[in-house]
Amino acid sequence: NPYTEPSMEIFGYHPDLGKWTELGNSGMFRPEMLRPMGLPEDVRVIAWGLSLERPTMIKYRIKKIKELFGHKISLETTQNSPLPRLDNRLNH
Repeated sequence: NPYTEPSMEIFGYHPDLGKWTELGNSGMFRPEMLRPMGLPEDVRVIAWGLSLERPTMIKYRIKKIKELFGHKISLETTQNSPLPRLDNRLNH
């Protein structure tokens, strides 16, 4: 991970792909990442997170992360997605 050091990555085995896939990572932010925020040199910041976009991309066979996030995503795909939606269900 280029943002943290030391770092730890979490992998899970995906039986359909037949390989281990990264599910998350964690670590201590490197000082050069914190400098632009004006934090003192002796401050340490822990970072962690799950990369839920990876399993989502595998499940829905999305090849490029740009098709899942960002300003170039297809709104039609998002609106017709089988992912859970709450907009109309709250009114019933």
